Amino acid sequence: MTTTVPAPAKAGAFALATLILAAAIANLNLTVANVALPDIGKELGATQIQLNMVAVGFTLGLACSVLYLGALGDRYGRKRLLLLGLALSIPAAALAAWSPDANVLIAARFLGGVCAGMVYPTTLSIITALYQGKQRVLAIALWSGIGAAASAAGPTVVGWLLTFTWWGAGFAITIPLSVIAFALCLFLPRKTGDTTSAVDHIGGALSVVMIATLIAAITFAPTPGQLPLALALLGVSALGFIAFYIRERRAQYPIFNLDIARRRTFWVAAIAGLIVFGSLMGAMFIGQQFLQNVLNYNPFQAGLGILPSAIAMILLSPVAAIFMRRIGSRLTLAIGFVLVGLGFSGMFLWTQDSPYWLIGVTYAVLGGGIAIAAAPASRSIMSSVPAKDLGMGSATNDLQRDLGGAIMQAVMGSLLVVRYSKDITAAFNSAPESEQESLSSQAITLMTQSFSGAEQAAQSLSPAQATDLVAAARDAFVSGSNLAYAAGLLAVAAGLVIILTLYPRKAQETKILAEYAQTDQAAQTPSR
Repeated sequence: MTTTVPAPAKAGAFALATLILAAAIANLNLTVANVALPDIGKELGATQIQLNMVAVGFTLGLACSVLYLGALGDRYGRKRLLLLGLALSIPAAALAAWSPDANVLIAARFLGGVCAGMVYPTTLSIITALYQGKQRVLAIALWSGIGAAASAAGPTVVGWLLTFTWWGAGFAITIPLSVIAFALCLFLPRKTGDTTSAVDHIGGALSVVMIATLIAAITFAPTPGQLPLALALLGVSALGFIAFYIRERRAQYPIFNLDIARRRTFWVAAIAGLIVFGSLMGAMFIGQQFLQNVLNYNPFQAGLGILPSAIAMILLSPVAAIFMRRIGSRLTLAIGFVLVGLGFSGMFLWTQDSPYWLIGVTYAVLGGGIAIAAAPASRSIMSSVPAKDLGMGSATNDLQRDLGGAIMQAVMGSLLVVRYSKDITAAFNSAPESEQESLSSQAITLMTQSFSGAEQAAQSLSPAQATDLVAAARDAFVSGSNLAYAAGLLAVAAGLVIILTLYPRKAQETKILAEYAQTDQAAQTPSR
């Protein structure tokens, strides 16, 4: 079968704004649940495992479906898949907002993630198909920066809503946005570079199993008592990966072309994106807990603390496009990683007395670095794949965010818990014997597991003893946070080394991408 890629229609600012809006809705959905988890637990009587699944359900549905859905969009129409995803996201959000119990909410979040799998990567595929040259560089930079900003703004929006309404409002707010985006997307060009290649449904099914079990394993690994389940899931994922690799080597039309994945501008950029998006999710995950537990911010105030990162991402996205044109992706990535590293370094300065301006400046630097680094990572991946495989490129771009976020949250969260537990236990053991005897064994267990557990344990003590225990818990949390930030900084440093040593310089990058384009064009041209 000959693969043909119809030439897409030209597009302007309206199409770009529409696609960015659709992507922003998917990004907003990533973080709306986290702030509402305490209220969800109280209202629905959810267990900790159920709350974990609510938090990860959207990411799980999105990550496990993107490779398969990207291939389906390439074959059956990217605009069609985009519209379907937006349409289905409306009832999925409504079901989440008005869920009668935790299990229904988990299912609704997973369904919403699958809908986002139809929307988010497809917007990048369409942008890459509709725009060329400098327009494409700027379009991808804006798409990347504003999309990441939507994720960072999620906690602020939901925190504000929770000050006067119910826990489901954070999910419901995406309903009118999806309706608007659906209406606007109807006016997008009908032809967006779709292909006529067949879809590898077996490979698609294997990708769902492989990625879903991997994300679930990473999520459950830090949860007390869930290590056996995490290892079992990891084993299933490993078997799925082997089967997927074998299938993709043999398939005539693979959904993940392994030859393309070996291209240096593809895999180095994918690693860079995994680290930078993971840094964003990890910094938000740990930082928001710090703001609420140590600085005693309410959810809305904690969201405002993170808001400068969203503002910086929006403002610096065009700057990333300028950098890419003038100094190339390699140095642009390096600048972004340096700024992200400075952001993590600034978090080491946070104490129990830190003013808001220090929090805001730190997050602004971090957000600026992410905006500058995310754009070349996305652009390099999309420039490395032929037009017929744009779904693969956009799916990889999405996976780097989801996997990076899951890995960094799991690693940083685990380090936080380990150091916190060690320090609070040491503080308790050094306390007067009378205070130690005032706590039951159950209260001691709660105290060592989390900061909120320490607050619960303090309720059974005298006011003076309670004050001392909560202060010790704050000190332990600061110590644990610093260890988590150190892990983030180490990951960023490793990524910077990879970029500077393995990613091609500007002139070589231009030459390599041109060679890839010629090779791909020749492969698509039917022989006479």
